Amino acid sequence: TTKALLERRDVIVVASVSCIYGLGKRKNYEDAIFRFSVGEEWNRRAFISRLMDNYYQRNDVSLSPGNFRSRGESMEIYPAYSDTAVRVTFFDDEIESIDEIEPVSGSRILSKDHMGIFPAQHYVTTSGAIEKAVTDIESELEQRTSELESSGKLLEAQRLKMRTKYDIEMLLEVGYCSGIENYSRFLDGRCPGDPPGTLMDFFPQDSLIFIDESHMT
Repeated sequence: TTKALLERRDVIVVASVSCIYGLGKRKNYEDAIFRFSVGEEWNRRAFISRLMDNYYQRNDVSLSPGNFRSRGESMEIYPAYSDTAVRVTFFDDEIESIDEIEPVSGSRILSKDHMGIFPAQHYVTTSGAIEKAVTDIESELEQRTSELESSGKLLEAQRLKMRTKYDIEMLLEVGYCSGIENYSRFLDGRCPGDPPGTLMDFFPQDSLIFIDESHMT
């Protein structure tokens, strides 16, 4: 849905309350789109690094959504949001062709002059934002564990500390963790009470929106 809203004007979105779930900042998501064209020069290692920055994982055995594989002069990418995959063929360091392919058979569907690979997950952040956020997360963790311990909830305090420390390690190592939206206020630099980024931020200003009675609030 976010990809369609960023690329097209003829979009109809039918959404439940999920349209106000936190997705992270729209600008971070847009800035992370990996765009490349036929004829461009790309070092293979830099190309792979760019995909991994967008949370794609390398799997040279099985091609599945959110993965990519490298075979000889070609690289196949299976976007997390698509039913088709992309084959990028190189001649040395030059992109020779870009083909949309059927992911199982590998047969070509159509050729393209340029392509944009959207991130494999919505919540996109940077290493600088993570490093700054970790300090704030640790500060709040200390405050919350102290509150729990003073209330005699020692087990809850220990569980909270272990989970949060694990999440911090994951954020610092791979830039992502399960439930990353729980830390969105720190990662986005928002003040307490500020709303998070949602699907609504992706709609153009002249959108026509219908709200049914169950979601009037």
